[in-house]
Amino acid sequence: MNAAFPPHDPGHVPVMLAEVMEYLTPHDGGRYVDGTFGGGGYARAILASGNCQLWGIDRDPAAIARGQALAPTFPDGHGASRLHLLHGGFADMAGLLADEGITKVDGIVLDLGVSSYQIDEAERGFSFRMDGPLDMRMADTGPTAADVVNTLPEDELADIIYHYGEERLSRRVARAIVAARAEAPLRRTAQLADVVRSVVRPDRSGIDPATRTFQGLRIHVNDELGQISRVLEQAPHLLAPGGRLVVVSFHSLEDRLVKQAMSRAAGRLPAPSRHDPRAMTARAQPTDFTLLTGRPIRPGEEETRRNPRARSARLRAMECIAPSSIPASETAE
Repeated sequence: MNAAFPPHDPGHVPVMLAEVMEYLTPHDGGRYVDGTFGGGGYARAILASGNCQLWGIDRDPAAIARGQALAPTFPDGHGASRLHLLHGGFADMAGLLADEGITKVDGIVLDLGVSSYQIDEAERGFSFRMDGPLDMRMADTGPTAADVVNTLPEDELADIIYHYGEERLSRRVARAIVAARAEAPLRRTAQLADVVRSVVRPDRSGIDPATRTFQGLRIHVNDELGQISRVLEQAPHLLAPGGRLVVVSFHSLEDRLVKQAMSRAAGRLPAPSRHDPRAMTARAQPTDFTLLTGRPIRPGEEETRRNPRARSARLRAMECIAPSSIPASETAE
């Protein structure tokens, strides 16, 4: 990792940190948002890069507590911190910032992956590699994964596992879950993993057979795709002229949403058929945004060797190119 970056929390390795900083280009006096604060890896680097302010958003109370412990290390010189913590989901980003008097920012970064803390803490129930309660909630409210697998009808379970987990054997998995819960409720991650492995055999990829089912349930429990869609609708309109949105995603479902949202914002519409009479009016129109990445940026070999969790990461970025009016640093407090 670049020596210019501050040491990260040993419990969290920020993915593609150098690339995120390259595209975000933080500067003195800027205002930035880390919409997925997690372990604070990006936040540390942004705040260490200059005399700027950062708002960290996370719906996990544990992440907010970590941020509060970190805040004093970035004083603003007036008895306060340059790090501001907001407890909530990034889908409510515009409202959370408005409550702080912030309407425009110079940059937003989103890491759509599950926090290393959440994966590594067995009691959070995200991992099939460690036994723990079958929870999977990023926040501390709402139905758990145990509620889902023990109550939903077989066909609904199959749909969740197929659409969100991209598991082609989803109906077989759902059938096995329903049969297992008829004997006893599924309350532990190890129980569910064993059920899945009983009907899904290992393949050449080396990926654990339970991976896709756990992914599907996690996405459903946390409404992850809905949350992503909502933040991608808001984020472009929060950027000041010259402001940038940088998003790191970890699977095709996330990346597809990011690609589509950025393409729409930049006016990159799919080319219509030449036989379509609307072809002459369907061309892309000038917009206030431009894409900084034509194709997703992938992590380098050295990073994936050091941090295998980075291997599926994809980074996309866009910039607000609207004529300069009022920079974010001068908007109303």
